Amino acid sequence: MVSSHALPVIDRFSVAAWNSSIRQAVNNGEFRMALLLFSQMKKQFHVHPNNLTFPFVAKACAKLSDLKLSRIIHAHVVKTPYCSDAYVHTALVDMYVKCGRLECAHQVFDEIPVRDVTSWNALVVGFARIGVFDRASYLFNTMRVSGVAPDAVTLMGLIHLVSGMKDLMLLSGVHCLGMKCGLKEDVLVANTLIAGYAKCAHLLSSEKVFCGIALDCLSVVSWNAMIAGFSYFEEWAKAIEVYRRMLRGGYRPDASTILNLLSSFAQQPDSLLCGMLVHAHGVKVGCDADITVLNTLVCMYSKCGNIDSARYIFDCMIVRSCVTWTVMIGGYSEKGDLDEALSLFHKMEAAGEKPDSVTLVHLIAACGKVGGLEVGRWIDDYTTAEGMKEDLRVCNALVDMYAKCGSMECAQDVFRAMSEKNVVSWTTLISGFALNGKSQEALDHFDGMLELGLKPNHVTFVAVLQACTHAGLLEKGWEIFDMMRSKYQLNHGVDHYACMADLLGRRGKLKEALDFIREMPITPDAGIWGALLSACKNHHNVEIGEYAAHHLFRLEPQAAAPYVEMANIYAHAKEWNGVAAMRMEMKAKQVAKSPGQSLVQIDGKCYTFTVEDRFHSDRGEEIFETLDNLALQLKDEMKYVLFLPT
Repeated sequence: MVSSHALPVIDRFSVAAWNSSIRQAVNNGEFRMALLLFSQMKKQFHVHPNNLTFPFVAKACAKLSDLKLSRIIHAHVVKTPYCSDAYVHTALVDMYVKCGRLECAHQVFDEIPVRDVTSWNALVVGFARIGVFDRASYLFNTMRVSGVAPDAVTLMGLIHLVSGMKDLMLLSGVHCLGMKCGLKEDVLVANTLIAGYAKCAHLLSSEKVFCGIALDCLSVVSWNAMIAGFSYFEEWAKAIEVYRRMLRGGYRPDASTILNLLSSFAQQPDSLLCGMLVHAHGVKVGCDADITVLNTLVCMYSKCGNIDSARYIFDCMIVRSCVTWTVMIGGYSEKGDLDEALSLFHKMEAAGEKPDSVTLVHLIAACGKVGGLEVGRWIDDYTTAEGMKEDLRVCNALVDMYAKCGSMECAQDVFRAMSEKNVVSWTTLISGFALNGKSQEALDHFDGMLELGLKPNHVTFVAVLQACTHAGLLEKGWEIFDMMRSKYQLNHGVDHYACMADLLGRRGKLKEALDFIREMPITPDAGIWGALLSACKNHHNVEIGEYAAHHLFRLEPQAAAPYVEMANIYAHAKEWNGVAAMRMEMKAKQVAKSPGQSLVQIDGKCYTFTVEDRFHSDRGEEIFETLDNLALQLKDEMKYVLFLPT
């Protein structure tokens, strides 16, 4: 509550003076102060508000999204002669919209005697903002029938609506309408269109709109909208090029520019260097103290694989929000460093910052990456204790974690207990069954999902095709593959083609697999050629293996796996010259084979080691004593199996 001592000195008998002070408080973001001034004006000094007072007070209620206060202000309006004032009514409509009470807003709107475009916009844009297309469309059509022409605000509301739906055709229609209404030159509409087309994945149209803005009308917002479009799809090279043009044009970047650029960088060649340059620009223009920029910097460095720089920025931050902690934990999770992610999680709680569902999802994902089943179970118990088990994202993450840790029983328990299940939930469980070699269970759950009327997505079909691949179900695989397009109108992606190529290869149909790859409408990637090469190794086919390896050498010149696979194929065929050639090629290109790593967990801490690694800084003796005992048990089991009667 604002103290009365903090109230400004006002001419207590002048309504204009009160209005000026209330307006100033609202403009300064002091919304409680504005309401306190209104209360003091009426109760202490008995000054009657006029038609200019109520819109300011209604705006304060709207900014606070306080329904109770909004109804009190509405009651005050009803008691005054301004209950039929269109300006006051429009402010009340906007107030109820911002409080999320659109039906109340509509009732007030119906009471407006003469509605202008501002009145219509308050309601149309309100429904558009929350994505209610049918209602917004009906109101917009009624507005036009009433003879009220839409303005820039109307168009921006509609663009926001249809771009949120990702409906390119509707967006183009709204664009055409704007041109017919004479809003072609309006830079605010153009900026909104740039962002709208980007959301609909049509960057060419975004660029056309951007290039159509007159040079003297271009603003930093225009440049930011174009950069944000490229950033959304991680087209960081194009985003940087637009940024350079912006700087050459003499425009000064702001925090939004830096944020949009940083969000475009991912783990790609040269992106880290560009990210560092943008970081330097951010410091130069004074954005380095903004907590949102700092959070994005932590995220950018993490995504680019430079976790140490991300941690340095994190450690230097004086103020950390839940987002800050979550982004840093997410960085370690992506790296697979469960120990550090868990350590930060405990420090976050000790600092008095409550983790949210996103924090837990990151931590659960880290457990799935390293097979940290015991830590995963502890987090599962934590989510129950903190009342987060109702969050769909958390439950989906738990199902995925248990599946990746090999505990399908626990994954099913979480899945069955979920009060709500979506396509992601079913897909995660199906993928878990496929990953753990339970192909029939995966197919059964896929059928169960379809019986419930849920529409599978691209990822669902990848999971089901993987189940078919692991079980060698070629006919079922073709059925699922064809179902994608024929029944669900989903285009096949590179992952679906990879599954089918792998399935054909595993069944020994190497010629058919090669023909299938050659006839693909999209360019095969390393995963597809890798699947074919593995099949050639299993079925000892030198000729097709050489063909697949040739493509892999071109796509991934520094990857060791294709050379090793091809050397094994040559060795099995006793073509020792081929084996020698692979070794010489690796040496000439300086291709190094990374040693495989094993990982164990003791008391929630991860320990990694490589082949022949008998030295460990901590718990080494205990680890290798256990491993030696396991090796002896395996030898005993193998002897027992070998001497069983057939």
